[in-house]
Parts: sequence; structure tokens; C-alpha cells
Amino acid sequence: MDRLEATVSGRVQGVGFRRYVQRWARKLDLAGWVRNEPDGTVRLVAEGDAEALDRLTRLLWGGPPPADVASVDAERGKATGSFDGFDVRYER
Repeated sequence: MDRLEATVSGRVQGVGFRRYVQRWARKLDLAGWVRNEPDGTVRLVAEGDAEALDRLTRLLWGGPPPADVASVDAERGKATGSFDGFDVRYER
């Protein structure tokens, strides 16, 4: 099991980006969370199969319409196994 930590920038808030990530993460059987950050980015942590994380990373570059992704800053590591499901977080 692997871990993906990513920050997505561009027009990614107010466009359904968190729900988009949550839907895909659940379809890909990933665990973790996604949230809006005060600086206008979207931050996420996902854990699961390496191929599923690769697919999610590619999907982050698209996003839902009318998102306009400028960058995806992603890091990979070892999974912690501390998540149950994939949630949208509303507060830090």
C-alpha cells in the first residue's frame, strides 16, 4: 500500500473539485481525505494500491468542469493505514 499527498492549484475551489476527488477515490478503493485550503488550493491524502494512486494523480490534472488546474504538487510515500473510507474535510 502506498500514500499520495497532493496539493492542486488553479481554479479548484467552488467548482466541485473536492466531490470529484472523493467520487474517484471511492471508485478506486482509496482511503483518505480532501479539503480546501485557505490559499485557494485543494489538499488531499490518499492511500491504497499504487496503480489506483497513479490513476487518481492523472485525474487530478483534469478535474470537473469548470475547474482549471494549474499544477499538481504530489509526493508518494508509505501508507499509514490510518484511514477508513475517503472523506471531504471542511475544517483544518
